[in-house]
Amino acid sequence: MVTTVTTALTTSANEAPRRRNDEDAPEAGQSLTARLSAAPLDPAARRWVVAALHGDDALAACASGEAPDLPMPAEPGSPVRRSRRSYLGRVEVQGFRGIGRASVLEFPPGPGLTVIVGRNGSGKSSFAEAIEAALTGRNLRWDGMPTAWRDGWRNLHFDDRTEITVELQMAGDSQWTRVTRTWAGASVRSAHGEVVFPTGETGPLGELGWGDELLRFRPFLSYDELGRTVTGRAAELYDTLTTLLGLTELAETERRLAKACDRLDKQQSRPARDLGYLVEQLRGSTDPRAARALELLTAPSIDLDRVAAVAADDGPSDPARQVVLRRLRRLAVPERALMADVVSELRGAAMELAMAAGTKGDRARGVVQLLRQAMEHHQRHPGDADCPTCGAADALDADWVARARAEIARLEPAAAGAAAAYERAEQARDQARFLMAPPPSWLPADSDLGQVWAQWAAGAELTDLGELAEHIESTGRRLRSSAVAARKAATERLADPTDGWAELAEQLAAWVDDARAALRARETLRPAEQALHWFTACARELRAERLRPLASHAERVWQRLRQERHIDLEALRLVGRGAQRRVAVDVSVDGTGSAGHAPGLLSQGEFQALALSICLPRTMVPGNPFGFLVLDDPVQAMDTETVEGLAAVLAEVGRHRQLVVFTHDTRLPDSLHRLGLPATIRMIHRDAMSNVWVD
Repeated sequence: MVTTVTTALTTSANEAPRRRNDEDAPEAGQSLTARLSAAPLDPAARRWVVAALHGDDALAACASGEAPDLPMPAEPGSPVRRSRRSYLGRVEVQGFRGIGRASVLEFPPGPGLTVIVGRNGSGKSSFAEAIEAALTGRNLRWDGMPTAWRDGWRNLHFDDRTEITVELQMAGDSQWTRVTRTWAGASVRSAHGEVVFPTGETGPLGELGWGDELLRFRPFLSYDELGRTVTGRAAELYDTLTTLLGLTELAETERRLAKACDRLDKQQSRPARDLGYLVEQLRGSTDPRAARALELLTAPSIDLDRVAAVAADDGPSDPARQVVLRRLRRLAVPERALMADVVSELRGAAMELAMAAGTKGDRARGVVQLLRQAMEHHQRHPGDADCPTCGAADALDADWVARARAEIARLEPAAAGAAAAYERAEQARDQARFLMAPPPSWLPADSDLGQVWAQWAAGAELTDLGELAEHIESTGRRLRSSAVAARKAATERLADPTDGWAELAEQLAAWVDDARAALRARETLRPAEQALHWFTACARELRAERLRPLASHAERVWQRLRQERHIDLEALRLVGRGAQRRVAVDVSVDGTGSAGHAPGLLSQGEFQALALSICLPRTMVPGNPFGFLVLDDPVQAMDTETVEGLAAVLAEVGRHRQLVVFTHDTRLPDSLHRLGLPATIRMIHRDAMSNVWVD
């Protein structure tokens, strides 16, 4: 059943596009180009503004010190009407959400208010979301739901294909434009969309030219969206309104310019921020160049050229030391096995010598040795016949020589064993002394290895076989340990010939580069900040100009919705940028102002009314190609007085736009009827098998 309270449609569905009137004209005001031309800006600051309008590459050129001669680009954000106004005429849905077999909704294709009333689960939201899904391919409410919930979009009582058809009346056309979306797969995103134009030609949905406009003017408004308008993320409503007002590029330009200034500011402050750490690193170095750098960096005025010269000297501080290190890396000391063999031989010889000591053979060896020494003396001094030991005159004659030789011949066999022991001992000493060579002349005597090596070489003066063996074992072990440590340290130091200075020199050179860049950034930042301050003020004025009609409309809507409450909507402002962007909603409760946000004293219904006050005027924005707005459950949480105010507001908007409202709350149609407001009211029903019909 259709109940028509009043029929007062002001526009025929088939009328030709009307001329643009005051409703469609943008708010009058001085353009950005005119403002920039009249602005008291330095030429450099003016270039920054123009560069920001051109994009990141132009800004990068300005930041690098270039002065690009760029033309003034087109006015950013001018709302341009690109599509003809459209109205809903017919919606047919099958197999989608709560709708099984094909169900149809028809609307008068022009301005007017249509209210679809039905209980929860009757298929209202299914129709509302079907229109959105057909035209956009998605649904904002679904995006916030879990995956499992989104997968339940297909109706369980209908096995045939899922399809939605929306017929639109485009201004100037006598026939329908038909949009069809069909799902072939299990995913909600597996749909194929097609448009059939009045001429019979078909094409993809993109040919409607609504890509940006669906985001900008969005002709759908659900209860969830209303809730997020005031209580959601601060940036969401800001982005919605800037897009709606054609200010996205303006906001992006301001953000781009602010980001460039922030980069320059960080660039100019980086050297001061890093200087403390660099000074601490230099203080930890023993390199003399670090001391020179510290002296320069802690001076009242830093001479960057002199600091750069110190950083450029990144070679070894002591070349002679590098020679020592290279020799140390190749240095060889006696092997452990060789030392062990010599020690074993020394101890074996010492034992054998001890066994021979005091024997007849040892005495015989001593006599033989003495006689041979005497004979050698006689041979060297043949004219001296006196005995050098006892002083006997003419004792060393030819007969004595003969007797001595005979005695030697007689004693040698007995002395052979002892002689061999003494010879072995002497050879062992020679082997030990060969091991204990003096340290290399290039080895620093005060180094650990130099000191141990000196102690090692001093062992060559020892004659006792046991002491020699003990010296080789103890001092030799220390010698090898010190040599291994010295070779390892030399290898490590040769890996960095500068002993850590090269890394410090690199840090110092990088700091000098940053310091010089900071000086350039400081000079560049001045006009950039001047440009940003001017552009921010200009953008604030432009936003206020564009927002003023919308804010004024929102205030008028709120006045109707608030009824007898002492709550005033005083201002709606776009403030901040980047992560701090938000819409400031200034309200006054009982005469007490609260700038920038809706106060916690508002009830849920008042929040809902406030959100409607902000969102409803967007359908009246100039350039909006959608003559329709679909509202799903806007009445929730409102009291009866607010519902009556909403009825009056919807009827007023319905004089200019096509409003389709889905609600389960009968207070809205009751208020429309009681107040005698123009509206078409229809009832929607659904049975247990998902059959949906409207009467």
